[in-house]
Amino acid sequence: MRRLVLILILLAALLIAAWLGLLSLPDAPTAKAPVSDTSTGSEAGRHGPPADATRTGVAALAVPVAGVARGQITDSWGDPRENGARQHHGTDIPAAGGTLVTAAAPGTVEKLFESKAGGTTVYVRSPARDWTYYYAHLSGYAPGLHEGQAVRTGDPLGYVGDTGDAGAGNYHLHFGLTRTTPDQHWYEGEDVDPFPHLTGRRVAGSGG
Repeated sequence: MRRLVLILILLAALLIAAWLGLLSLPDAPTAKAPVSDTSTGSEAGRHGPPADATRTGVAALAVPVAGVARGQITDSWGDPRENGARQHHGTDIPAAGGTLVTAAAPGTVEKLFESKAGGTTVYVRSPARDWTYYYAHLSGYAPGLHEGQAVRTGDPLGYVGDTGDAGAGNYHLHFGLTRTTPDQHWYEGEDVDPFPHLTGRRVAGSGG
């Protein structure tokens, strides 16, 4: 009888302690929610579409030359230049001299620059300052274009030309894409192949 009383008292104490939260059982393992990963690795994450233009997928950038369709653009990234002394870092878009060049993505005109290689150029920085869009070999700027000017996709920037080292009569736009950190200058950053972002087509060896 005494043993039964002791057992009942012990059970009552355990129930009270559990009710008060003084006893805790080990939590059952819970499955982690699946994480959506749209990249194919760290390199893909760094070289993916610009963050401010991912809504439309890989073809996030608008074609920056009036009248040129995405399907007309060819991949010139890595082509030899200066007799193989360097490789081409950008996408060349041929068009008639004077053809309108427009913003491929929104941003702010960070630099209007005349250089030996690029000729008449425009550097546009994305709103988050993590991408720079480079437009080179222009014949001139759109009227009123100035540094610090905010531009939207499709806004006029200039006109196709053959300035810099393009070669006389070799009218085309050299379009460059550079991944930057917000504190970097307009001339700094890591060059990224613009071709898939302009066309929506993968490049050979991209892996995914």
